[in-house]
Amino acid sequence: MPISRAFFDRPAPAVAQDLIGWDFRIAGIGGVIVETEAYTRDDEASHSFRGPRTANAAMFGPPATAYVYRIYGLHRCLNFVCRDAGAVLIRALEPVSGLKEMAERRALEDARLLCSGPGRLAQALGVGLGLNGASLLEEPFALLPPQEASTVVTGLRIGISRAVDRPWRFGRHRSRFLSKPFPPDATVVAGKRPLMPRQQEGESR
Repeated sequence: MPISRAFFDRPAPAVAQDLIGWDFRIAGIGGVIVETEAYTRDDEASHSFRGPRTANAAMFGPPATAYVYRIYGLHRCLNFVCRDAGAVLIRALEPVSGLKEMAERRALEDARLLCSGPGRLAQALGVGLGLNGASLLEEPFALLPPQEASTVVTGLRIGISRAVDRPWRFGRHRSRFLSKPFPPDATVVAGKRPLMPRQQEGESR
């Protein structure tokens, strides 16, 4: 069953944790989500913290919207918009489909490094600013739930200078495709089964 808007109409930390293990592709190219980070509107590290602007307008759109922004004037980052201007940053994928295209875009052959970080991931999947504000429920996006449970680890977010104490970075336990290993004492949620799209109240809108 493909994903529904109801899946994203929840707090970003819940969505970020449940996305681990999902199959995500853009125009058929992609793989398994192995690392995410959550951001909420009351979070000083979030782009939505200071309210809506032209640059972050997509964050204030409906859940299941793509929010794409440029960082350091060069790299792009892909986020999934959730309830109340929250968002999930997609930090890393385990590449599965379209390895040749990813390698050409990234100009390297090492599959482990193709999507191990939000900037690398966006480049490998061909994420451009033209996808900002697009619906995740429509092409070229495709999101399908995993067939089995994943073991998820949680820890502090990385690469930020504000709200550094929130443990809203999530990853697949011991994945070699993470952007950065989790510390040995990271909290483990063993056998976490992802929430299916229609297990929430309400249907897609």
